[in-house]
Amino acid sequence: MSFVSVAPEIVVAAATDLAGIGSAISAANAAAAAPTTAVLAAGADEVSAAIAALFSGHAQAYQALSAQAAAFHQQFVQTLAGGAGAYAAAEAQVEQQLLAAINAPTQALLGHPLIGNGADGAPGTGQAGGAGGILYGNGGNGGSGAAGQAGGAGGPAGLIGHGGSGGAGGSGAAGGAGGHGGWLWGNGGVGGSGGAGVGAGVAGGHGGAGGAAGLWGAGGGGGNGGNGADANIVSGGDGGLGGAGGGGGWLYGDGGAGGHGGQGAIGLGGGAGGDGGQGGAGRGLWGTGGAGGHGGQGGGTGGPPLPGQAGMGAAGGAGGLIGNGGAGGDGGPGGQGGQAFGANNIGGTGGAGGNGGPAILSGNGGNGGAGGAGGAGGAGGGAGGVGGAGGAPGTGGTLQAAVSGLVTALFGAPGQPGDTGQPG
Repeated sequence: MSFVSVAPEIVVAAATDLAGIGSAISAANAAAAAPTTAVLAAGADEVSAAIAALFSGHAQAYQALSAQAAAFHQQFVQTLAGGAGAYAAAEAQVEQQLLAAINAPTQALLGHPLIGNGADGAPGTGQAGGAGGILYGNGGNGGSGAAGQAGGAGGPAGLIGHGGSGGAGGSGAAGGAGGHGGWLWGNGGVGGSGGAGVGAGVAGGHGGAGGAAGLWGAGGGGGNGGNGADANIVSGGDGGLGGAGGGGGWLYGDGGAGGHGGQGAIGLGGGAGGDGGQGGAGRGLWGTGGAGGHGGQGGGTGGPPLPGQAGMGAAGGAGGLIGNGGAGGDGGPGGQGGQAFGANNIGGTGGAGGNGGPAILSGNGGNGGAGGAGGAGGAGGGAGGVGGAGGAPGTGGTLQAAVSGLVTALFGAPGQPGDTGQPG
């Protein structure tokens, strides 16, 4: 029994090339048709007329033959392309049948395939993403939430693969957590963003936490918090908290960055800005801690209550055994003072910057986050807000604490403190 080895992509490329050749020949025939099919006689005598008619007849016969050849060429190209599609479909069917046979035992026993990506959650349902294959495959992404419904969690990977991303939260609801990366290799999934508040004074949803990595991979970033909703006769909604970053791999991998806090809304009293999410730790042998998320801006006020408190920057994640600590997040700006009641309308205090993450054995500590700027004072002489305090620097690795400056230069130094925020 003979076998035919076919590469469908090569056949498709050949069909495309043949189609291009046919187009070029058709264009050349069209350009030659007018000057060759209507040859003018060289003179008024019968001989000249007969010669012109002979050449014109040959040209017309050539054009008719060329039209038949072009039709045959087009049919051949279509047949060749159809054959390539049939081969590709047959290959895909065989692949699916083989994969189904491989996955059937683990699907029946454990409820998960051996190889394959997890299914994504449907949008608007908050459905969690499906788990990736036990041996290989990425986790499915979580579905977004409906109004007031949290986003679905990202599906975890198995041995090798990336975790799925968390779904975004519906209005005022939290985002889903990112899925865990593969136990051997793969990054953690990104956390979903919190939904913005809808309706007077409704708070924004919190961001989902980033998924952790396994042995080798980076942690997923935390989702951002949702913004609060504005209000007139009640306080504005608070901003949602940023999600924490996922931890890096136990052998190698950086921690995920923390999500940023949501912005507080304007109202009779300003809504508080959400705090940033903490950066994920390097955790293992080698990895840098994730940066802390920035705090959200405090909401302004339209009356005598105080403006919203600014969100605090989050601490950076600790480095691995070898690795730098993550930078602290910046504090959010303070809210603006109101437009009435004169000097009582002071601006809000800026949020404090997050502390830098520490290094463990060898590495630099993370820089502290900058304090948030104070909010502007309200109309009528209100004072501006006080700037937030800068975050403390992270400590350097312990190796340099036991020896002199040479080792400090070789193995790392503490980070720099964050700057104090500017007054309003």
